[in-house]
Amino acid sequence: MSQQHILTAVAWPYANGPRHIGHVSGFGVPSDIFSRYQRMAGNKVLMVSGTDEHGTPIQVQADKEGLTARELADRYNRVIAEDLTALGLSYDLFTRTTTLNHYAVAQEIFLGLYKNGYIFPKTTMGAISPSTARTLPDRYIEGTCPICGYDGARGDQCDNCGNQLDPIDLINPVSRINGETPIFVETEHFMLDLPAFAEVLATYLQGKQGDWRPNVLKFALNLLGDIQPRAISRDLDWGVPIPLDGWRDRGDKRLYVWFDAVIGYLSASIEWARRSGDPEAWRNWWQNPDARGYYFMGKDNIVFHAEIWPAMLLGYNGQGAKNGTAGSLGRLDLPSEVVSSEFLTMEGRKFSSSRQVVIYVRDFLERYDADSLRYYIAVAGPETQDTDFTWSEYLNRNNGELVAAWGNLVNRSISMAAKNFGRVPEARDLTDADRALLDRSRAAFPAVGAELGRSRFKNAVTEAFEVVRDANRYLAEQEPWKIKDDPERQGSILHVALQVVDDAKTLLTPFLPQSSNKVYTMLGGEGVWSGMPEIQEVDEEGGSSYPIITGDYRDNARWEHRPIKAGIPLAPPVRLFTKLDPKIVDEELARLGDA
Repeated sequence: MSQQHILTAVAWPYANGPRHIGHVSGFGVPSDIFSRYQRMAGNKVLMVSGTDEHGTPIQVQADKEGLTARELADRYNRVIAEDLTALGLSYDLFTRTTTLNHYAVAQEIFLGLYKNGYIFPKTTMGAISPSTARTLPDRYIEGTCPICGYDGARGDQCDNCGNQLDPIDLINPVSRINGETPIFVETEHFMLDLPAFAEVLATYLQGKQGDWRPNVLKFALNLLGDIQPRAISRDLDWGVPIPLDGWRDRGDKRLYVWFDAVIGYLSASIEWARRSGDPEAWRNWWQNPDARGYYFMGKDNIVFHAEIWPAMLLGYNGQGAKNGTAGSLGRLDLPSEVVSSEFLTMEGRKFSSSRQVVIYVRDFLERYDADSLRYYIAVAGPETQDTDFTWSEYLNRNNGELVAAWGNLVNRSISMAAKNFGRVPEARDLTDADRALLDRSRAAFPAVGAELGRSRFKNAVTEAFEVVRDANRYLAEQEPWKIKDDPERQGSILHVALQVVDDAKTLLTPFLPQSSNKVYTMLGGEGVWSGMPEIQEVDEEGGSSYPIITGDYRDNARWEHRPIKAGIPLAPPVRLFTKLDPKIVDEELARLGDA
């Protein structure tokens, strides 16, 4: 099996509050399923992200909580890191955008684009809050789209027609912060010359036909029809300084948060390499023709990852209409695929923290299993279309599939073998039914793996669970508990069942890593089956200490059928999943606010 370098670039959660399950259904769980599979398949994975900590929304929330912007970012950086660790997301590095390393890399990309002529200054009309005199970010202004008439258009783009907008273009613009009408004043900003990349971006995107999810590619190509220069600086004092004479020391101008945030994938890779002891190791994922880069996010981030970030990389490489030379880091690889999920709603309503139509990751994990949420997102999440989270469906999935199907198969197979043999029994004189199930289980590896490699997680987990259902049917038909006078036949049936349990454990590991670790141990496995993330406190020279998520994923998990060995001692199994009381549906609905 050839080894490939796989970059898993995960959207950066914004650090102005805790993340809810809608967030992690887009960027978090899908990226971890993908990364765990790729590691099991023998590839060298670098999974990076961190908290996005700059911009006006941080300042707005800090004011509400009586904190400085840095204090707020510190608080929610830690909360988010703890929640994502508890969910089992196997980051090689989850960091933050307020590090000195990130500032340096963001400024380097700016300078490379500037030197190649793809960044230019321009006097524009900026939106100001009349009550605070602060700049209002584009996404904090809403109004009617001047192109399609949609009432909920934002100041940067209209989600209805997909067109790029400026706040001043909106009809009846208002601030989302307090509802007031913004004032527009002249201000000088730096612009990214996106039209200079229209031709090369079209070639790049058209080359992704058949590889990308159709909704992502169609959306990205449609945006090229009216591509405009885009501001990359803002009038505020919280962010990455602009690295030019006359600008770097100004307290009122910073790089726009969206510009520095997408650079985080590169800066996190560089930070990871330094922490690994090989400062140049990041180049294996960024300057390698055989490497592949997959970017995971919700659909509201498609424009930044399928169009703007590739344009920034092309400009840094000197590959736009103005040509140029690569910056000091060298030429950088573009995304191989943008894996965007659609939106998750909750009980038919949009997630809304202010209206309490939300369940935060931390609150969920205090009451329910992490793997049960991961499973729900995989099998019923917004992979290719908007989907609705309901507590009744969560209950049914947990009790009917995780408990009654998978948990039941594990429990009765191991408990019968432990009770009657005390070990994994031998298989003798296999029947056609035995061989058919074993063949079915082995055949699932290439089938499920192909779906995982294409980020088709619902298809993959559905196919894996068919193996579980087939094994349950096999046991129901063979009835080993009734075979009292033929221990050889009983042992053969249980051997086959345990073999399929072991296979299913492997097939389900990307989705259910914590429970798969339990099954591995129950079947006599030694060492770590699937590595789990951990939080480490680190220091930055000249900066402050902060938590990162990292982990040692050099584990035993491999994407392959392994013959189970007869004679391995077995103890009574532990419970994999908790059966939930149906009354939790009413309890959880009562926690939701009014629409």
